Amino acid sequence: MAGHHRVSRRPIFAYVATMTDELSLLLHRAGFGPTAAELTAARKAGYAAALSSLVAPAGPDPGAAQTPVPDLGKDFFANRPKSTPEERAKGNDQRRAQTRQITLWWLDRMIAARHQAVEKLLFFWHGHWATSVESVRSPQLMLRQHMTLREAPDFVAMVRQMVIDPALIWWLDGHLNTRKSPNENLARELMELFTVGIGQYTERDVKEAGRALTGWEVNLDLERCQFLPGRHDPEEKTILGVTSRFTAGSLVDLLLQHKATPRFIASRMWIRYGSSTIAMPKRTQENMAAAYPSPMTMLRVLFQDDAFRASGGTLVKQPVEWFVGAMRQLGLRMSGMPDKAASSILNGLEDMGQLPFAPPNVGGWPAGTVWLTSATAQLRLDLAATIAQQAQVEKLTAEGLAHMLCIKSWSDRTYAAMREVKDPRRLLVLGLASPEYLVV
Repeated sequence: MAGHHRVSRRPIFAYVATMTDELSLLLHRAGFGPTAAELTAARKAGYAAALSSLVAPAGPDPGAAQTPVPDLGKDFFANRPKSTPEERAKGNDQRRAQTRQITLWWLDRMIAARHQAVEKLLFFWHGHWATSVESVRSPQLMLRQHMTLREAPDFVAMVRQMVIDPALIWWLDGHLNTRKSPNENLARELMELFTVGIGQYTERDVKEAGRALTGWEVNLDLERCQFLPGRHDPEEKTILGVTSRFTAGSLVDLLLQHKATPRFIASRMWIRYGSSTIAMPKRTQENMAAAYPSPMTMLRVLFQDDAFRASGGTLVKQPVEWFVGAMRQLGLRMSGMPDKAASSILNGLEDMGQLPFAPPNVGGWPAGTVWLTSATAQLRLDLAATIAQQAQVEKLTAEGLAHMLCIKSWSDRTYAAMREVKDPRRLLVLGLASPEYLVV
């Protein structure tokens, strides 16, 4: 057995690349991490069929059916313009409980979903339109945004809805943006992070776009934004060389028609699905841009590209990707999880720096080796131990663990650390924290 695990003195990225076949790469990148049964089925079906089942899944998702969307009711503070200190304390407690509820629900949905590429794409969009409940505070508005992203048929429809999304408006101070007191936050991020990207606009364009976005107010009771004509600047604005009486809708149309937008979205997808260390080939970017505005079609093009197939071993799993994949492969769910364990999991993900509904800033979560620091390594070991305590593992070998976690083989260094371990849960922790599992 030791002869099978030859020593490799190459960097772990290079080693993992040799240990990743194309179908395993596809399933790891398109979803959160395949189960052994899913990988076996994909190998029987072949790459083309496996890809089609991912990006164009047939029928309803039975996993989604097991995880219905929570009904939160109205926000406690809806229709309460003034509240007593006691009411505020009660309302804040309710908001915290509901935030925990939707966070546990979405983690459970990610784990249970059979249509893994659909759920992974939604997580991508959450990072793209990064909005945090820490500032928005209302779980109802965050869940409303989540459903907007989930239900949008393509990127064009998504942007048109997101520019007046109440959570995003609140997050970026759009509710403070009036003709008498313009606020540029939403306009700047709409261009820089959401559509055309840096270098495609000027500061003057940002100021003018800010004027176009004036007049929107968040209605917590209705969970939507309302347009107040008296607060909107109706005069002409010149944006990206075009002069018009721009509104939020016509500004979005202008940005969606810009030639840079499809390429920018393709580049963002490459960083999250392709590689955060290898530059995106121009040809790959152009081919994906040609499939715009359908995100799934853009992903199909990416997953068929030779550059993607050659990118194995260059993408570090984000904490949520790592956690959800582990839960799926171990047959665990958040629903039914003991309350103490669920709290440990949420605390662990938060300590590692990635908790759904709470990105650190409007730029979203980072990518790459930032997740491989000594600090995150210890936090990951702690969270892996929490997961292992919930797993049903009585007998486990290094080879059996590799099969369970869909790893082709361990490096000699990892195998040497594993072969002396007799406790199956400790062995599982080592596997979950191994470089082979963290880099795909």
